[in-house]
Amino acid sequence: MSLITGLHHVTAITGDAQENIDFYTGVLGLRLIKKTVNFDNSEVYHFYFGDEFGTPGTIITTFPYGKGLANGRHGKGMLNTTAFSISMAAFDYWLERLDKFNIPYKQSQQRFSGEVFIYLEDFDGLGLELVFNEKDDRKGYDNGLIPRDFAIKGFHHVEIWVDAYERTAALLTTQMDHQLIAESSDRFRFGTEDKPGKYVDLLCAPNSLKGLAGRGTVHHVAFATPDAQSQLEMIERLNQFGLQHTEVKDRKYFTSIYFKEPGGVLFEIATSGSGFDIDEELASLGEDLMLPEQFEENRGHLIDILPKINYPTEKFR
Repeated sequence: MSLITGLHHVTAITGDAQENIDFYTGVLGLRLIKKTVNFDNSEVYHFYFGDEFGTPGTIITTFPYGKGLANGRHGKGMLNTTAFSISMAAFDYWLERLDKFNIPYKQSQQRFSGEVFIYLEDFDGLGLELVFNEKDDRKGYDNGLIPRDFAIKGFHHVEIWVDAYERTAALLTTQMDHQLIAESSDRFRFGTEDKPGKYVDLLCAPNSLKGLAGRGTVHHVAFATPDAQSQLEMIERLNQFGLQHTEVKDRKYFTSIYFKEPGGVLFEIATSGSGFDIDEELASLGEDLMLPEQFEENRGHLIDILPKINYPTEKFR
């Protein structure tokens, strides 16, 4: 059994909470599956966006610290692009949709064997791609804003910029159940399987400036492991590889360990978990503020100080 089964989630540092909601649920049509707070700073929201169920491999999460937070900088030593997977038949639909909502994007390009993609950024400058392909059999979330056949199906890949790819590649292939899937010039694609939601692209960018954390950058990327036992086995592998890591942390919906890969990007190993409906009904995920137990006594205070948010409806049809 593979200890790592693919991507789990990506967590980003962002600015305005309402703009997060508008972009990810409105423009991109993802579901807000959980509205909670940052474990390390309870006065900051932690939003989870994904498919209907919050399936690992579909989840992008954000810490909206407010517009006063300084902008970060994309560069080497960072995960600079999070790519979503969409049906090839949806290409024209998405160009029209981005134009409709005045979202700038770069002209479509191709990589590897005809993989079509467009690059765009969210309202905070977070790097994103839409990858149009026919390799993904997952179903998109039909929230009434975007037809299911055109909807985002989950992640396609993440792109990490590195000085040199060898050390990170060794971690992925010897300890994290990845194999080299494709390579082209300065790009090396690894995956637990050759399918969307399983890929990590390493882009050699030795002449790039070093990335700086801040608004519009990725905080960490999480990889999925089946359960607590496989997570413990991953800890043994990391110890053998000589990587320092955190203790197991209970994140309520899954448990996690964190460590920095050789290039400096923060990696997480997250269990597939109990599911996001352990504290809310599936039909009402994301509607209420769900707090970790240690913050419940401060619920009134947090409701008072956290920004009020509205859910996009007709204006994003």
